[in-house]
Amino acid sequence: MVHAHRGTSAPARLSRRTVAAALGAVATGALFGVSRAGAAPSAAPGLDDPAKKEIAMQLVSSAENSSLDWKAQYAYIEDIGDGRGYTAGIIGFCSGTGDMLDLVQLYTDRKPGNVLAAYLPALRRVDGTDSHEGLDPDFPAAWRRAAQDSAFQQAQNDERDRVYFNPAVARGKADGLRALGQFAYYDALVMHGDGDDPTSFRSIRERALRSAQPPARGGDETTYLDAFLDARVWAMKQEEAHSDTSRVDTAQRVFLRQGNLDLNPPLDWKVYGDSYHIG
Repeated sequence: MVHAHRGTSAPARLSRRTVAAALGAVATGALFGVSRAGAAPSAAPGLDDPAKKEIAMQLVSSAENSSLDWKAQYAYIEDIGDGRGYTAGIIGFCSGTGDMLDLVQLYTDRKPGNVLAAYLPALRRVDGTDSHEGLDPDFPAAWRRAAQDSAFQQAQNDERDRVYFNPAVARGKADGLRALGQFAYYDALVMHGDGDDPTSFRSIRERALRSAQPPARGGDETTYLDAFLDARVWAMKQEEAHSDTSRVDTAQRVFLRQGNLDLNPPLDWKVYGDSYHIG
């Protein structure tokens, strides 16, 4: 599996933490500074429809893990040498960016005395660094043991939704986008995080808005998504780890060219040269 593709630049991943602080604004449309009032309703299921969400998880896993089996990634953990310490789990929670700390804290709140609870002090100390101090040598093995616990799996699901999936879908719906556009937002948020740095999700969207408008602002959906994907590719190329933009070029862009704005199967795409199919 190609785990090396999980990392992002330090500023982008660190800025992910700002998303959680702003989640309370999603329901009112305040997140990312846009009103929900102009969002166009859609009869088709959004990305939060269970079947569509499963597709989204498989699409991300094809790029992050070279596999459609995203549930096999609960136990994944390694340091990929990107300056963020350990990267682990279904969405690439990192010991150096705060989201791993938040996850383990949630798990411990729900299940005190779990195998990871003893590492909370060390996770607090290494937050913002690539250090393994207090984690080695046993933390990876403890993570893999925890991953067999359904409570830890659920905690991973919940943190993924709280910090990444739900904000991306809410933002997409506020912009009047259907499932494909909502997925484009989700994939960008997973990789780039959110914040003020030039390659963050927020900045990618702002770059797209300079040349096109989303449906909620009276724009054409395909034209806007083309602009968003152009901005996404630009952001990816700013970082050597993301210079291969096939997760956009031979996946999301393929669906867009086909006019599959509702992300309906069958879906055929490629990432890093590997072919995938959802029937």
